[in-house]
Amino acid sequence: MTAVGSDASREADVDEIEVDLLLEGVYRQYGFDFRQYARGSLKRRLLRRAALEGAGTFSGLQERLLHEPACMERLLLDLSINVTAMFRDPSFYRALRTHVVPLLRTYPFVRIWNAGCSTGEETLSLALVMLEEGLYDRTRIYATDINETVLEEARRGLLPLEKMRDYTENYLAAGGTGAFSDYYVAGYEHAQFDRRLFDNVVFARHNLTSDRSFNEFQMIVCRNVMIYFDARLQDHVHGLFHSSLVRFGVLGLGQKESISFTRHEHDYQVLNPAERLYRKVQ
Repeated sequence: MTAVGSDASREADVDEIEVDLLLEGVYRQYGFDFRQYARGSLKRRLLRRAALEGAGTFSGLQERLLHEPACMERLLLDLSINVTAMFRDPSFYRALRTHVVPLLRTYPFVRIWNAGCSTGEETLSLALVMLEEGLYDRTRIYATDINETVLEEARRGLLPLEKMRDYTENYLAAGGTGAFSDYYVAGYEHAQFDRRLFDNVVFARHNLTSDRSFNEFQMIVCRNVMIYFDARLQDHVHGLFHSSLVRFGVLGLGQKESISFTRHEHDYQVLNPAERLYRKVQ
């Protein structure tokens, strides 16, 4: 039993070494830093990609990644968090209208950073809220993601037509004040959203783990992204957001995320604890 256990332990150690080398290689070759992602979820995604690429080990996948940029692009799709929907968690958007929009009205111009925007559903939702609240004309939304492929999808503004019933329900539950169908044109299998919702949106590639702040913002929305990061990386990203927010700017997180136990925990006032809305006070 001891020998078997030792063999299993050695195999696990080898796996960890291979994963460390793979992540270091990806960082040095491409500049994408996944070294502080939560290890369990990361290994599952790497194993899936290794199987799909016909690589039997993490080392085999590393070889493919370092020599084939197309393989790296496929891995980025695996590692990106692309579970999204328009007005996902409608109560969050109701809270935005109630607690945040009155604060944003006090600014002559509003800059919003939607970090980890994926295929754009969250960005569209934010743009629509700002439009209905009469703030869109003086708002610029910066929608960023690590993955250029999903950014291209977001720029097109095409969403599956079959999703519109669910999105309409979300919109109404989120406090929508108009007819949701007025914001898109149905055609075949897709809904093309009104291009005016994109007039004040900038889509750009940005890596939360390694890239710096690029502006000052009145609001940052980053929901359901940091749950995939380990504690040290979460703290790093919170530092990035804190330095990017103007004083009294608002931070919006996912329902399973929090500023608690970060070094910036006491730099915010809680606006709405249930919806993870915080206002920077220092």
